[in-house]
Order: sequence, then structure tokens, then C-alpha cells
Amino acid sequence: MDLDTIRSRIAEHGLSFRGAFHPKAPREREREGPAAERWEGEGTTPGETLVLVGFIGAENWPTFAASPEASDGQPNPLDRWSSRVIAAIAVSLGATPLFPFDGPPFLPFQRWAQQAEPVYPSPLGILIHPDWGLWHAYRGALAFAEHIDLPPPDPRPSPCDSCADRPCLTACPVGAFNPAGYDVPACVAHLAAGAECMSVGCLARRACPVGPEYRNVAEQARFHQRAFLMSQR
Repeated sequence: MDLDTIRSRIAEHGLSFRGAFHPKAPREREREGPAAERWEGEGTTPGETLVLVGFIGAENWPTFAASPEASDGQPNPLDRWSSRVIAAIAVSLGATPLFPFDGPPFLPFQRWAQQAEPVYPSPLGILIHPDWGLWHAYRGALAFAEHIDLPPPDPRPSPCDSCADRPCLTACPVGAFNPAGYDVPACVAHLAAGAECMSVGCLARRACPVGPEYRNVAEQARFHQRAFLMSQR
């Protein structure tokens, strides 16, 4: 198996390659929180090579939007679509599918992401990428038993390091993002009142100057805002 074949198969199914790494490398054996303990405690590993799969901006949205899951009226359409599609990719490549929404306890996808590509925690808590900014997501992973050759890690630093103004921290109409953390009740109350954020997406997230061309399209933004609000009720 080679990385070009994996990339192509992922793209054929309407998803994006989101980096890869070797879980058994010495620098990646750190235990971090209950999710990592759960994984190691089961006496297994994600294999020799772990490939992350997800969304980049609005690029992958049309494929999901045209799927049966998107219109069947059943709960968790995006998770169900991701499970079906990534499982199919895994079967075709001889890999094991893994998902960030299977839990609790949950697998350490945020930690894996930081090992697979140059993403870093932003002031909003979302991982930021030097190109795509805050407009990306992880929908699953493919665990391969074999050691697949990978390119050297991308050394680029977090774009937040050179962002002096931090507009993301001042753009929220109700100040939900502050040094104390994320005020979820304030955010939820604002959305429930019919805030602009429900139609265009989180204003704090949109204020980030990195990768504005990758922002979610309107339908995609509304979908995620509705899903978030429903999850909090």
C-alpha cells in the first residue's frame, strides 16, 4: 500500500486526506487523558500507520449533502454518513476504520491530528491549520497494519503565534470566548434567540484572518449550528 493510492481512494469517496503518522514512533507513545489510556489499556494499537480523513472547508460538503443520510430525517446524519463511507474506504484498502464520535470513552483524535499535520489549538479551542484556518474537520481514521512510507512532518508553526490582534476573541456578540474559557450557556442562549450566527456560522470563528476562502458555505454553516444547538438542549 502506498500513500498516493490511499489519497486517491479517500478523494473518490468525497473526503479529504488529513495527514498520517506512525503511532508506534517513540515521540508518539505519550499517554494523554482517558481516551489515550482506554486505547492503550485495551492492549492494542492503531496499527503501524494511521491516516486521518475529514473535511477541508466546503470542498467535501456537496458529497454529504447529496447523500441519503442528509435527507432521511434520522438523527446524526453526518456521523452515519461518515461511518458508512469511511468503512467502505477501509474495506477497499484493507484498513480498520476509527471514528471520533464512537464513545464515550472517545479516541484521542485531537492528539492524533497534531501528530498527523500542522494543526494547533487556537484561542477558540478549535485546531487551526496554516492554510485552512479553522475551516476543517476530522471525520474518521484508517488504521493500517503495515508501515507506510510518509513524507517528513510539515514544520510550519501555528498562525496564532503571529496574530497580535486575536479578533476571534472579540467578535462574539455575547463574549462567549474569554480568558476563562468557552461560555457554553451564553452561546447556546444567543443561538436559541435566533442570532445571526445560526445562519452564517460562528462569528468568532469567521473573524479568524486565516483561510477565509475556506469558510463553510451557508447551508453547511446552518447545518452545524443547528446540530450544535440541538446537542445542547
